[in-house]
Amino acid sequence: MLMLRQGISVKDGNAYCGDIKQSDAAVARAAKVDRRVVRSTIERIENTPELLALYSKLKSMLLLSEASPEIGCSSIEVVPTDATMPGIMAGIMDVLYRAGINVRQAVVSDPVDDKDSHLIIVTDGTLPGSVLSAVRSCRGVASVIIK
Repeated sequence: MLMLRQGISVKDGNAYCGDIKQSDAAVARAAKVDRRVVRSTIERIENTPELLALYSKLKSMLLLSEASPEIGCSSIEVVPTDATMPGIMAGIMDVLYRAGINVRQAVVSDPVDDKDSHLIIVTDGTLPGSVLSAVRSCRGVASVIIK
């Protein structure tokens, strides 16, 4: 699961984060498993066409939310009432658009498990309280966490 969540791809019998080759030991430390588990996982992925089709195309991605204050941005995490409900993100983006707020990044976390999916939004500047209230009142929003 770590490899999928972190966007670690498998190519030519090796694990990669972007173009940077990751040793079995490094991946094992991050996953808190023995390096032989990582090696056997990579071999299984390489030998299973369906898995290789997925893992050969994974990419890791920059997430600005933790560093948002350092770049003059704000970050919120939106917890949905039901992550399978369509239009949650559209409603929130409409609120931000109408308030004239520029969105730097919007990422849905953990697409592997809809029950734990959250929307992370990084915006330019500070979000006014009125905008946060409007986001909280959008359809499908259970809560908003200011990061």
